Amino acid sequence: MSGKQKLLLVRIAAGTVLLIFLNVLPSSGFLRLALFLIPYAIAGYDILFKAVKGIIHLQIFDENFLMTIATIGAIVLAAAQSGDYNEAVAVMLFYQIGELFQSYAVGKSRKSIAAVLDIRPDYANIKSGNEFVRVDPDEIKKGDTVYVFPGEKIPFDGVITGGETVIDTSALTGESRPVNAAVGDAVSSGFINVTDMITMTVEKEFGESTASRILELVQEAEEKKSRPERFITKFSKIYTPVVCLSAILIAFVPQLVMLAAGIPFDASEYYYRALSFLVISCPCALVISVPLSFFSALGAAGKKGILIKGSGMIDVLSKVRTFVFDKTGTLTKGTFSVVSVDSPDSDANMILKYAAYAESVSSHPIAKSIVEAYGEDIPADSVKEVHSVGGMGISATVESHRVAAGSARLFERLGIELPPEYSSMEADGGSLYVFISIDSVHFGCITLADTVKEEAGETVRTLKKLGIDKTVMLTGDTESSAEAVAEAVGIDEVHSGLLPDQKLAFLEGMIGKTGKLAFVGDGINDAPSLARADIGFAMGDVGSDAAIEAADIVIMNDDTQKIASSVKISKKCSLVVRENIVFSIGVKLICLVLGALGFTNLWVAIMADVGVMIIAVLNSIRLFRTRS
Repeated sequence: MSGKQKLLLVRIAAGTVLLIFLNVLPSSGFLRLALFLIPYAIAGYDILFKAVKGIIHLQIFDENFLMTIATIGAIVLAAAQSGDYNEAVAVMLFYQIGELFQSYAVGKSRKSIAAVLDIRPDYANIKSGNEFVRVDPDEIKKGDTVYVFPGEKIPFDGVITGGETVIDTSALTGESRPVNAAVGDAVSSGFINVTDMITMTVEKEFGESTASRILELVQEAEEKKSRPERFITKFSKIYTPVVCLSAILIAFVPQLVMLAAGIPFDASEYYYRALSFLVISCPCALVISVPLSFFSALGAAGKKGILIKGSGMIDVLSKVRTFVFDKTGTLTKGTFSVVSVDSPDSDANMILKYAAYAESVSSHPIAKSIVEAYGEDIPADSVKEVHSVGGMGISATVESHRVAAGSARLFERLGIELPPEYSSMEADGGSLYVFISIDSVHFGCITLADTVKEEAGETVRTLKKLGIDKTVMLTGDTESSAEAVAEAVGIDEVHSGLLPDQKLAFLEGMIGKTGKLAFVGDGINDAPSLARADIGFAMGDVGSDAAIEAADIVIMNDDTQKIASSVKISKKCSLVVRENIVFSIGVKLICLVLGALGFTNLWVAIMADVGVMIIAVLNSIRLFRTRS
């Protein structure tokens, strides 16, 4: 609980204790009024101050003005009649109880977003002589070397050049499991170094780093209102003057009618009805609960590693009916891995071993995949006389054997004949083939493929359960590769062999036909489509400025299930908002009619107002319990 909340709680408790005490203390007349004004002031001084400030700045019609007029009027009526000031004080106390609930709910939501806002570090460590010195991160340039100690936030996007450690990525990705990091690994600002000191080379300056960009996006997101929020703002500006005018009419019109008809009446009764009407009419539940619902949804998404750029995006996402996916890096891992080793006349393990030895000196991603598939240590002195042919492959002497690993073009260049069944095989967009020869004789073929993400199929199935009518894949890969992935994950429609501008053309042809449309991509090539779609999801590489700028929602890691989570959050938020609006307006209308007819008093009025607000607030914070 914050200091402000604690103070409010103390004020409520003090006001309540004084109110009880004054009801057993004998008093009357001016003394009684003066005594009851003490708990009234303790409970409502801030409301009175805001009302006066609003009048001075000609921003009169808000809930503070309504509460002030209603309670002061109740005090005047009590002074003129019964001397019972309990209602006026209770109105303030109950209202503040509602404010405390609202403050707690907003605070809880802000903690989730604050976790994102807290990712940017305050300093960077550099070496001056033999000592480490803390400097302002803005002083560090691209290419500089910085040092990150255990427990510190990584200040820049860069590459580790010294040391091994464990990295906590949860602030950006939502993943609680630590990740091992060593020399050569890329790290992002906002990650936390957990175990050991590392040295890193800066690749992006502080203002361009992931943490800085994410921070800017979160700040921008908080300023972007949804359609229901804009409706509530406009509604309040019209609603409040209308109810104030209605209260005046309730107070005086019946009196004028009865006076003209010669019917005796009690003027105070109609003043009391008008005051009750004002208290009931406070739009607190709507004004608080609707923005709070969206704020809670943003916080719930942030906890899961999903950055949504404003409540307006939540509103649009809840209406999406079509999802369009890029393939490589979105539904697939975007990196090739060994899927089979074909060696008709030899041991497949031997083929993989010789290929891994030859490729161990290469930094090419395909070479790394073959070495990773082999999975055993490779002595550095076992590979000699290495010759790399750009774009074709590599040859090397391994344990006195001359080994070649590469494409059909490499074998043609080396004069090594491939069997007929292999000579026509080349990369088809979904698979790569690395042919292996030992001592100038072909021995086999290693097939590598971009593998489908394990969770991609479940993501598509979940989206369909959530009401998504159609899923589409747009990719530059070949038809066979695209169809294979689409079948594996359950995509409804596939368009392959597309360039970025062709993807955009297809996307534009679909927009507006079947409700809102979302596009999911992973990089700079997808930026035009991400920007054009009703909702754009950027997957994976949080360091991609193009993806972050163009997308409306950024998934902080490669987990496609976060897409379904964001849809689930948006739909639940939309439901909660509708529930709050219908419930709040419905109860208000009933109570307003009853109040105008004189069937309620101030006690019922404040319970209706604060009770509705508390129920709406509690309903809003249910969004924090949204499961993935």
